[in-house]
Amino acid sequence: MKNIFDITTEQEFLDVALATFRYQYKNIEVYRKFADYLRIQIEEVKLLDQIPFLPIEMFKNHKILDQNISTDLYFQSSGTTQMNLSKHFIANENIYQESIYRSFEQFIGKPEDFIFLGLLPNYLEKQNSSLIYMVDYLMKKSDKPENGYFLYNHEDLFKLLNELKHKKVILFGVSFALLDFLDYCGSNSQILQDSDILTIIETGGMKGRKEEMTKDELLKILQNGFKTEKIYSEYSMTELLSQAYSLGENIYECPNWMRVLVRNVEDPFSYESSGKTGAINIIDLANIHSCSFIATQDLGKLVTKDEKKFQVLGRIDHSDIRGCSLLVS
Repeated sequence: MKNIFDITTEQEFLDVALATFRYQYKNIEVYRKFADYLRIQIEEVKLLDQIPFLPIEMFKNHKILDQNISTDLYFQSSGTTQMNLSKHFIANENIYQESIYRSFEQFIGKPEDFIFLGLLPNYLEKQNSSLIYMVDYLMKKSDKPENGYFLYNHEDLFKLLNELKHKKVILFGVSFALLDFLDYCGSNSQILQDSDILTIIETGGMKGRKEEMTKDELLKILQNGFKTEKIYSEYSMTELLSQAYSLGENIYECPNWMRVLVRNVEDPFSYESSGKTGAINIIDLANIHSCSFIATQDLGKLVTKDEKKFQVLGRIDHSDIRGCSLLVS
């Protein structure tokens, strides 16, 4: 099978996706039972939209893992103690690391060129968070002495950002934490007046913490507050090993080994054309040892026909409050 990180054409993606589907049907018991329940004829699956997508809720109640592999490493979704949390078992963390590096390099630049700051809990506090693992890995690749986490330490973050005005800085943060930091800064005219090389990457997360707002409203507030147009967004989740990035206008782009399909909310086996809203299905070929075909509870729409650019518009109403908004609870 072709290395997923070497995929360059749509035909190569299709070939690898179909090979991955057949491998996972054979080796991942939960996925095989799901496909059999749907009476999928494996040999008749020739296109991406013929592949069955496993409901993301299955990660809450089942161990989705290659039967040939044993591992103790897993990522767990954020939530309250009353919630049944998803677990994603990781057979090969080198694949996750390469996915992190290559996605970041493709859309932002080489991690070694940046200082990384996080409005997030540190790695020792949230070792089972895929987001914290990602940021921690980027910090290690960067290896800059200024790297660090500043979840509630607004004063030190404020001072450091002003000291680093002429260096390339990435500030990762969940949405409500970025807004809280701007509230702390208030109208202080010192903040980042020359911050043309500061990049903010918000990772979502507002439910239950602040008044809901649209993504466009959030981005405008962050642009005005941080005095930079470079307000980017990252889209991923516990159940994925790949990240899509938005460099503006709330349009996310997938790396070459990831695709998005938009299913009809009322009929999960039919798909919407670009521009029409539905529920997001994700193909993540980095999930080789769990499941690469996941039906999420996010609402969105395709922006282009090639299934690489999409918008996220919210959550299906009955879905849980989950993810980044509860990461720091």
